[in-house]
Amino acid sequence: MTRILLTGFEPFGGERTNPSWEAVRLAAQDPPAGLTFATAELPCVFGDALTALRAAVEATDPDVVVCTGQAGGRPDLTVERVAINLDDARIPDNAGARPLDRPVVPGAPAAYFATLPVKACVAAARAAGVPASVSHTAGTFVCNHVFYGLMHLAATERPGLRGGFVHVPYAPEQVLDRGAPALPPAAVAAGLRAVAVTAATRTEDIRAVGGTTH
Repeated sequence: MTRILLTGFEPFGGERTNPSWEAVRLAAQDPPAGLTFATAELPCVFGDALTALRAAVEATDPDVVVCTGQAGGRPDLTVERVAINLDDARIPDNAGARPLDRPVVPGAPAAYFATLPVKACVAAARAAGVPASVSHTAGTFVCNHVFYGLMHLAATERPGLRGGFVHVPYAPEQVLDRGAPALPPAAVAAGLRAVAVTAATRTEDIRAVGGTTH
């Protein structure tokens, strides 16, 4: 039985919802045979988010971790490829902190690659009818903070743990007065399930052109 931990974030930036958490909750329902899903909602707070992530990993002992977060303005699921060791916040987090030019982990490597088959995960989401693409930047806000923290945890303390990060678009109710792209949480959940199943069942990636810096 392969254990998968899915995480999403609480609302931030004045929003009433965070589609990453809504989609994670839906995606974890009725897991496919051979897989078990656990979920955790992370605070959108530098530092505290990593504490919550570590606690969830310790509680569930997963084989695979797929963290998710909202990237308003992106039109599709974006499976992230690279986490960088940098906190540089354009806006405050939910505790009012706004770190600038600060490493996520002092003295640690400049970057980590996801250990999921990123392009295969994108292909699986598309096969499920959900628009998806590879992203080469997770930004420098709390999403990247969590992505980097996850990969550093795996590299230093939990060899064999595989993980990565997926950004999701706004939910439709968030863009009624914005004119920005959106996807319903149910569609996002279908894509996340495809990503999770692919991550759990294969380690080799496919050779395909793809990826952008949003």
